[in-house]
Amino acid sequence: MKLRLASYNIQKAVGVDFRRDPMRILDVVNGLDADVVALQEVDKRLGERPSVLCRKYIEEETDFRIAPLSRNEVSLGWHGNAVLVHRDLEITATEHIELPGLEPRGAVRVDVETEAGPLSVVGTHLGLVRYYRRLQLETIRARLGGRLGRSVIMGDFNEWSEDRGMEPLAGAFDIVNPGNSFHAARPIAGLDRFALGKAARLHDAGVEEGDLASWASDHLPIWSDVQLDPVSPVVAVDEAPMRLVYTPATG
Repeated sequence: MKLRLASYNIQKAVGVDFRRDPMRILDVVNGLDADVVALQEVDKRLGERPSVLCRKYIEEETDFRIAPLSRNEVSLGWHGNAVLVHRDLEITATEHIELPGLEPRGAVRVDVETEAGPLSVVGTHLGLVRYYRRLQLETIRARLGGRLGRSVIMGDFNEWSEDRGMEPLAGAFDIVNPGNSFHAARPIAGLDRFALGKAARLHDAGVEEGDLASWASDHLPIWSDVQLDPVSPVVAVDEAPMRLVYTPATG
């Protein structure tokens, strides 16, 4: 079972030209041809945190359904995190994960049913301080519990280093940095990443660098193609050192 996963920090739909253009964001998302998309900074930060993306347009202009994560009528997600799931996949469960830190942060879990069995997708936007990012990753790992092997974590990890900061995921996840995704005008850092559980095997990954994506947000979207293993009775989590996988885009 092959899946395309994508993650995109949309910066509240404000592009590098300082224009807020939600439809431009949806055009970029449609172009990713993904099965599951984790979005960050999808809701405004003040008041009831209304979404910058219109539910009606998502329903009419895309092949996605919106994972039911919002706790009110105007947000699309929670703590700015939203997840879009292709209509061919069934959403079976969702969860909100409170994260520790100096600033309010959260992660969301969306379980989907695929031809190869269940997969837990966690979308997140980690904090600005590495000490707290590590605590946040520890929290996510602990909450996944027995789902570790059949889980993926994706989002804006806010980590500038290529070999530090991901230690809490060691032994259970392979870290995929598809390439430099920030800043969209001049990409110099791979802040956006995937962490793949042992049942999700990487085939390819990359950064969407097309003209539209280069203007739509200050981050470029990332994608990964994974092969999901069929369900087995036990997916082992070993104590091997964390693997860092850096895969440049091939297309």
